[in-house]
Amino acid sequence: MRTIYNTATTLNGYIADERNSLDWLFAVDDSVAPDQEEFLAGITVLVLGSTTYEWVVEHEHLITHPERWPGYFGRRPLFVFTTRELPVPAGADVRFVRGPVAQVLPRIQEAAGDGDAWLVGGGDLAGQLLDAGALDEVQLSVAPAALTGGAPVLPRAVGADRLRLRTVERFGQFAHLTYDVTPAG
Repeated sequence: MRTIYNTATTLNGYIADERNSLDWLFAVDDSVAPDQEEFLAGITVLVLGSTTYEWVVEHEHLITHPERWPGYFGRRPLFVFTTRELPVPAGADVRFVRGPVAQVLPRIQEAAGDGDAWLVGGGDLAGQLLDAGALDEVQLSVAPAALTGGAPVLPRAVGADRLRLRTVERFGQFAHLTYDVTPAG
C-alpha cells in the first residue's frame, strides 16, 4: 500500500480557512480538472482527519442525504482519526480510529489490500503519516487564491531532500504538483 496525500491548497499553503471551511476552493473555476476516475482506480481506502470529515459531511448534507455518499467516496472504507463522536451517513463504511498513526496503520493496510490509501486531509494528519514514515506521495492542486490563515497543507519542516518533484501539470486555474516522498535520512 502506498499512502497518497492529494489535496488542494492556496498559493500560500492553506487547505482550509480559519473556520475550517473549504469555501475558498469552490470559488475557483474547476471546469478543467485532473481525471479523478483514473486517480481513484487505484485507491481502495480513504483516510481523513475528523475536521475534514466533519466539514464534508455537514457541507454536503450527507446525514440527511446519504445517497450522495457514493458520489464522493464510493464504497471504499473510510478511516477517520478522531477523539470525538461523529455522525455516520447511512450505508457508509466509516471506521473511527484513535491513537498514534503508527498503531492504526496495520488496520488501514489490511483494508487497502493491494490498493493505495488516499489521505484526503488534513495537513496535521499528513504530517503524522510523514513522521511515521508512511507518506509516499504528495499531490497538490495549487489554486489561485490566498488566505490570511487557517489549516496549513503540511505543518512540518520538510527539507528538499525528502520531496522529489515528479510531475507538474496545468488544469485550468490549478497547477498540479506531484512529489515522491523519500525516506528520512
